[in-house]
Amino acid sequence: MEMKRDYYEDVELFSSGVIIFWFAILIGFLALYPFVFKNYYVYVANYIAINIIVVVGLNLLVGYTGQISLGHAGFFAVGAYGTIFLMSHAHLPFLAALLIAALIAAFLGFLLGLPALRLEGPYLAIATLGFGLTITQVIGKINLLGGRQGLHAPDLIVLGQPIDTDRGFYYLVIPITLLLLLFARNLTKTKVGRAFVAIRDADIAAETIGVNILLYKTMAFAVSAFYAGVAGGLYAFVLRFIEPELFNLFMSIMFLTMTVVGGLGSMMGPIAGAILLSWLDLELRNILSIPYIGQWLQELSKSYFSLTGVSNIQFIIFGLILVFIILFEPLGLYGIWIRTKKYWKTWPF
Repeated sequence: MEMKRDYYEDVELFSSGVIIFWFAILIGFLALYPFVFKNYYVYVANYIAINIIVVVGLNLLVGYTGQISLGHAGFFAVGAYGTIFLMSHAHLPFLAALLIAALIAAFLGFLLGLPALRLEGPYLAIATLGFGLTITQVIGKINLLGGRQGLHAPDLIVLGQPIDTDRGFYYLVIPITLLLLLFARNLTKTKVGRAFVAIRDADIAAETIGVNILLYKTMAFAVSAFYAGVAGGLYAFVLRFIEPELFNLFMSIMFLTMTVVGGLGSMMGPIAGAILLSWLDLELRNILSIPYIGQWLQELSKSYFSLTGVSNIQFIIFGLILVFIILFEPLGLYGIWIRTKKYWKTWPF
């Protein structure tokens, strides 16, 4: 084992040739993806990438700093509405509008982080939940933001190039996602990330050794909200239309579920959780069209339940996955990956 001489060696991206090889494979796959798969799957990839951005940001708050949030749909809404509003009314270019909207979400995250200095556990969860529910109600009352009627996204033009297809949008979303992942990964390995972990593990002890609790807790909320704001701005152009009801409590719970299922306090875990649950979310909405299973559910519903509720069966499946993870693998999908890797390293012994 090589001895580390500087903490900043941790942020080194390529520490071995193996990592360079697999990174090159990943980049090649991502570059060719829209040419290999049908347009629907490009849309799915865009949807998953946006959820990855939110969940990685949420993991910085929940997994690394130990602060819970049930209000990330509110930050997501601020990013979505802010981007469209700044493009439509201030005539800002997309990237500038996206950045400013995300900074507004980060500022609100900073403000929400102030009560976190005195609140913990369920009390903090209720405070963030109140923010998430309030922000959509406020947006719904503002006529300039479309009120309850919502807003249509303007034409998307980036660096002079119009983007009006899922494939074009894919090449915008993926680089942004990779940049934010790299930033989050490096953040967790620097002094800031270590302060987050110290606060999560023992905040009083962390303060005793000089960690500024006020600074790092509010910073964690602000950074996490910034990620949600960026994702919200991108999400608005996936749907091309947004309304307050989209950003409901279920959306916040979904983000938190993806983080927990993937594995708190790791980088790969939330990514895996976002990929799995985002894909299930889209596929299970059309569960009645799945051969055999759809027919069986229809018959079951006609006999014992209401057919109108079958389309929401993904909620039951998400709940079962979450219960399974909490009971049998608290480290989530990342824990399963660690167990699998360790097993094959020692196989057949």
